[in-house]
Amino acid sequence: MDQLTSLLEPATGLLINLLAALLIFLVGKAAARFISRFLGRFMEQRGVEATLVKFLKNVAYYALLAAVVLAALDRLGINTTSFLALLGVAGLAVGLALKDSLGNFSAGVMLILFRPFKLGDFITAGGVSGTVKEISIFNTELTTPDNQKVVVPNGAIMGNVITNVTAHPTRRLDLLFGISYGDDTGKAKEIITGIITAEPRVHREPAPLIAVSELADSSVNIVARPWVNTSDYWPVRFELIEKIKQAFDREGISIPFPQRDVHLYHENEKLN
Repeated sequence: MDQLTSLLEPATGLLINLLAALLIFLVGKAAARFISRFLGRFMEQRGVEATLVKFLKNVAYYALLAAVVLAALDRLGINTTSFLALLGVAGLAVGLALKDSLGNFSAGVMLILFRPFKLGDFITAGGVSGTVKEISIFNTELTTPDNQKVVVPNGAIMGNVITNVTAHPTRRLDLLFGISYGDDTGKAKEIITGIITAEPRVHREPAPLIAVSELADSSVNIVARPWVNTSDYWPVRFELIEKIKQAFDREGISIPFPQRDVHLYHENEKLN
């Protein structure tokens, strides 16, 4: 009887520890899920961006879950100190193997925290221009104006200049018109001014700038710089260029082709 008892006691203790570890894991996992969801709702109520909310929820959940797993292993009598050391060595090896991916990961965290752009913005980043469709931890998805899907690694975005075209509600149009040296610059400016001021989508403030900017090799260049809403940028640009060209044609203002004077000399003339 004593021998049976001595055999049953270790097995009973192991079973109790196993059940306790399982209970710790199940309860801890449920608690980690509850806390992460509560954290997500709290951030959403504070107006935190959805991408950042999702990221922080996942970080909180897996960090809590890792603590739960360590507590369950400790209840089973496993030396968690050695386990953590082994995990650290494995993490270092994985980190060295995935250094590019980790670089993209850290860049994604920076993009989410500092938010140089958001979903729906039109940006130029990593050598690509397009509308932001998704910002994930490792890459950013853009849709180009001709409807191509481009996935850009976050490291390439954070390591280069980011241009957010739609960050502000208004933009300035930079238009350049070259007229012949024989044409009246004052008349050309009046034509441009009349067409621009008649366009209802052009802002009155700040007032459009229209001025002679350069005496070029083949033309006198006139710049026009009106301000418009960002959403109206391309439609207004296209219409103004077409209307001003048509008005120049009606008024006899010419847009010269590039010209170059070529002088020919005979050999005997050069000797004299």
